[in-house]
Amino acid sequence: MSSGEKSLKVAVLGCGAVGSQVVRLLTEQHDDLAARVGVPVELVGVAVRRLDAPRDVEVPDGLLTTDAAGLVARDDVDLVVEVIGGIEPARSLILAALDNGASVVTANKALLAEDGPTLFEAAAKAERDLYYEAAVAGAIPILRPLRESLAGDKVTRVLGIVNGTTNFILDKMDTSGAGFSEALEEAQELGYAEADPTADVEGFDAAAKAAILASLAFHSRVTASDVYREGISEVTAADVASARDMGSVVKLLAICELRGDQVAARVHPAMIPRSHPLASVREAYNAVFVESEAAGQLMFYGPGAGGAPTASAVLGDLVTVARNRLAQTRGAGESAYADRAVQPMGETRTRYHVAIDVDDRAGVLAAVANAFADHDVSIQTVRQEGRGADAQLVVVSHAAPDAALSATVQQLREMDIVREVTSVMRVEGGDE
Repeated sequence: MSSGEKSLKVAVLGCGAVGSQVVRLLTEQHDDLAARVGVPVELVGVAVRRLDAPRDVEVPDGLLTTDAAGLVARDDVDLVVEVIGGIEPARSLILAALDNGASVVTANKALLAEDGPTLFEAAAKAERDLYYEAAVAGAIPILRPLRESLAGDKVTRVLGIVNGTTNFILDKMDTSGAGFSEALEEAQELGYAEADPTADVEGFDAAAKAAILASLAFHSRVTASDVYREGISEVTAADVASARDMGSVVKLLAICELRGDQVAARVHPAMIPRSHPLASVREAYNAVFVESEAAGQLMFYGPGAGGAPTASAVLGDLVTVARNRLAQTRGAGESAYADRAVQPMGETRTRYHVAIDVDDRAGVLAAVANAFADHDVSIQTVRQEGRGADAQLVVVSHAAPDAALSATVQQLREMDIVREVTSVMRVEGGDE
């Protein structure tokens, strides 16, 4: 496409919560977009599953179609916006669009985390752009800073709250004392959680986003299957209360780290000190904390989901891709030159908070301490609370390989003096 052409033609795949807002913004901001891009941006088609489905936006006459494959095959389409989600048919449609000469903007975190290299290779072969800012943390601009603003720096760690549903649930558990089921029910009533919340509460959504963040930050290919994952469904009100006693709060964290010549990527609930910037992220908001050698510590905060916020990120990408198209250039493609291996979770250094119900008699504390020593795990703090014939020990470890900490917990469960290991949770932030 040259700058002498009359308009840049856009096809949108999907008209749900995000797609409908993309259509709305393309229509309402038509004049502003033309001024920012340099030519008018013309919506020429919107692919949907059902023509008669209720929608939050009025789509201009003649633009709705159920033939998504036919839409991306049109010779006059310059740019395709994919907001269907899922793996198929999204993957096939994106590949067809690129092969047909269109650039692509997508919000599809699941597809990028599972099969990103295939898409990037297709974009490079077609000499077209593939942008995906909206795939992680909604409206928060985090991927572009990692890809561009910090391109001259060395990122060492990315720590984030990247799922609004789980943050809302954990925040309610912290502020009201509610249990997980009660907080989840409230999240569903308010529309923050789906009827089937599995992808959110079991950490699948956050793991896909962690894979994308780690790939960008550390210039290596990381897929969702490389990311260690634990959800929040086993977090109890007692866990949250114990964190509060420590001056901490429980958050579901996506943690991506550079560990020597390896990348570590994990998603799990963790206790973090209330003094940490991420501890103050409330309700359904997201935040990503980035550490780099030169820039130091940076935090990006804002709404991480929702139709309009996510559409904002889509439109930002659309403007960039449109400008590239006019200039007959491309943005930066996949950066995987470092090709670092992913460190197994067992080798990743973490800290544990362990609550143990034990017999209240002499020698118990020494026996528990020996179990930690058997696996070369150093204890940072111990708190003991007597309860009649029983007692509870709360132990916080120093950093150690996760496999050693896990083996320690297993040994504790097998000890005669231990009635029950009532809580095990990782600890982030503070001194190791």
